[in-house]
Amino acid sequence: MSKQLERWGFVLLATLVALIFTSFVLVLAGASPVAAYWYILKGSLGSWTKISDVMVAWVPLLLATAGLLVTFAAGQWNIGVEGQIVLGAIFTTWVMRSLQHTNTPAAIVLILAFIAGAFGGAIWSAFAGILKVYGGVNEIFGGLGLDFVAVALILWLIFGPWKRPGIGSMSGTEPFPHRLWLPTIHGTRLSLWALAIGLVSIGVVYFLLTGTYFGLKLKAVGRNPKAAYLMGIPTTKYLMGAFIISGIFAGLAGAVQVTAVYHRLIPAISSGYGWLGLMVSMLINFQAAWAAPVTFFFAALNIGSIQLPIMLKLDSSLSGVLQGALVLSFLLLEGARRRWVKRREEAKNE
Repeated sequence: MSKQLERWGFVLLATLVALIFTSFVLVLAGASPVAAYWYILKGSLGSWTKISDVMVAWVPLLLATAGLLVTFAAGQWNIGVEGQIVLGAIFTTWVMRSLQHTNTPAAIVLILAFIAGAFGGAIWSAFAGILKVYGGVNEIFGGLGLDFVAVALILWLIFGPWKRPGIGSMSGTEPFPHRLWLPTIHGTRLSLWALAIGLVSIGVVYFLLTGTYFGLKLKAVGRNPKAAYLMGIPTTKYLMGAFIISGIFAGLAGAVQVTAVYHRLIPAISSGYGWLGLMVSMLINFQAAWAAPVTFFFAALNIGSIQLPIMLKLDSSLSGVLQGALVLSFLLLEGARRRWVKRREEAKNE
């Protein structure tokens, strides 16, 4: 129990350090930290409509984080998650464009679109896995390269083959018919279907990593690949499996963006959720049990920060400063905590 209290104390200290740093930035910008935090809170949780907007952003972020936890368990930095979200959105759009003018029932179209999105994300993630496992390319560099290719591909499609009639626009492709939109709660943009997909996904990842032999072996590969191989675990198979599973969830995030949020393909379809998912994964120390509440907190910061330019004439990117400061302070203090615990144990053994 004392160890848990000790850990929570460091978490609270990291949060305090991040708030102090962000407050200092606000003071330099000539704004009141108290007012800024109040408007962020009010802008994210001040009404049911705002809460539903937070949940709209929460679902794709939760899906991206769920996938990243799998590759992190295998000891891999899946930096290509942004591109995997984009490819999921592209494959989803391709299916919906192909079937939107047919007599295919809307439910069938949406199911096929989500399957295609998961498939697209898996393919793109598998490329990163192949480069790592068979090509010896560091997954960070391979993932970044694939991210750039994905961005180029989506721009080509929007301004080329899939452009709006007569024009190419940054607003994206033609919106899909309303019948192909995921149903939403009346008066909001929140789809209960999308919410269910997000919650089920993180539940599946939690069970996979904590309640199956696959998760146990995956963690063994992540801790020490050579030792895992000597124990008879096919490390190549498990590494590729981790990349593919991660890509499936990232692709689902792209599918949600197309079917439930934008209802078309836009250049910034990933909305930076891949990068944000990386930050969340580090902040929760790769523990799936904390993914849902922490991603909700980060989504609330993103939505609430929209009030800053309106009310205080500040840039909404301030929430990114707070998010980054929170992650960095946590990592620094977590490192300090581990060193302190190690020295304490060594002192006891002397």
